[in-house]
Amino acid sequence: MPCAAVLTYEIDPDRPADQHIRIARQELGHRIASFVGCPFEGEYSPARGHAGQAYFIPGDTLHADTAAMLGILGEADLFGGVVPEHFVATKSITHSLLDPSAAAPAGWSHQLGSRLAEATLNGFSVFSRDDARRAGGQLLAKGAVRTKPAYASAGRDQMVAADLSELDQILDAMDEHVVANGLVIEENLVDVETYSVGQVRIAGHVASYFGVQRMTTDNFGGAVYGGTDLLVAPGEFDNLLSLDLPEQVRLAVSQARTYDHAAFEAFPGLFASRRNYDVVSGTDSQGARRTGVLEQSWRMGGASAAELAALDAFRADPTLRAVRASSFEAYGGVEPPSGSIIYFHGVDDRIGPMSRYATVASHD
Repeated sequence: MPCAAVLTYEIDPDRPADQHIRIARQELGHRIASFVGCPFEGEYSPARGHAGQAYFIPGDTLHADTAAMLGILGEADLFGGVVPEHFVATKSITHSLLDPSAAAPAGWSHQLGSRLAEATLNGFSVFSRDDARRAGGQLLAKGAVRTKPAYASAGRDQMVAADLSELDQILDAMDEHVVANGLVIEENLVDVETYSVGQVRIAGHVASYFGVQRMTTDNFGGAVYGGTDLLVAPGEFDNLLSLDLPEQVRLAVSQARTYDHAAFEAFPGLFASRRNYDVVSGTDSQGARRTGVLEQSWRMGGASAAELAALDAFRADPTLRAVRASSFEAYGGVEPPSGSIIYFHGVDDRIGPMSRYATVASHD
C-alpha cells in the first residue's frame, strides 16, 4: 500500500513532550517525508483518515498492540521501534535472571542474557526484592554494584552500593512496583566514557554509526545532554567496522552489533528502523578496563538530527564511504552556525531559549 502521509505520534497526549521536542519531531517529519515519498501532515489524529498507509514518528517505542491499531506492520512504517512486550523496550533485557526459578514477566527470554554475556557488563535483571538481594550479594563479592530501575532513562534514579548493608538501604527505600517492573544490578565502573552505536533504516537507505555524547549547561545551570558527534558509514555495521577505527571503538561497535542481532532473534515481533545502543567503557573494582552495552533505544533520539543529516549526504553522493555528523542542543541566545540544519531555534515554554541543530561534514 502506498504511503499516504508522514505523521508524528504522541504516546500520551495528556502529557505532551516539551515544545522544542515537538517542533524538532515535526522538522524530522518533513525530512523523513523526502525519503519515503509522501507529505508530512503533522500530528496523528484518530478522526483523520488516509487513503493509504501512514508513516509514523512516535515519541517512544511502541507496544505491538498500539502499532497494530495504527496499521504499523514493519520497520518500513515508522521511525522507531515496536516491541511485543513492554519490558523488551527496557534495559532489563540486557542481563540474565539470577536463576531459572527467579521472578520474570511473561514473554521473558531465558536465552538472551547468556548470548549477550560477552557484549555486556557483569550483572543480573531482577523482578523481586529477594532476587535483588541475592543477585547483589553475588556481585558485591567482586566490588561495588550499581542499581538501575529498568524503566528509568538518562541515568535517573541510579544508585551505587559498596556492600550488602548499603544495598539493603537502597532496596528498602525503593517502591515495590519499581522492583516488580524490573531492576538491573550491575558491576559499577569508574572513569567511564559512554558511546552511542546505532543504525537507521528509512525507505531502503541504511546507515550505521559510532558516536560520543557531549554535555552542556542549561538555562538553570544544570548539566544536561548537549549533543552527539557521530562517525557514520552507509550500510550495515560491517561497513562501519571496515573503516580505520581505534580498537576501543571497534570493540564498542562489535558489542553493539552482537546485542542488536541477539535481541531481534530473541523476540519475534520486535522490529525497529532506528536502533541505538549505549556502550560504556570504564575501570572495574579490580582496576581492569571493561566495556559493555548498557541498554538499547528503539525510538527517535537526541542524535536523530545528525543521523538524518548523514543519511541525506549518502543519498546525495552514493560514493561517500563515511561522514561526520553532529547534533547540538544549545541553551541561551546561541545562534546556529551558517549552513547548519535547524530543528528548533527560539524560546521553549518550559526551559527557555535554546537551539537544536545538526551539521554534517566529510570524513578525512
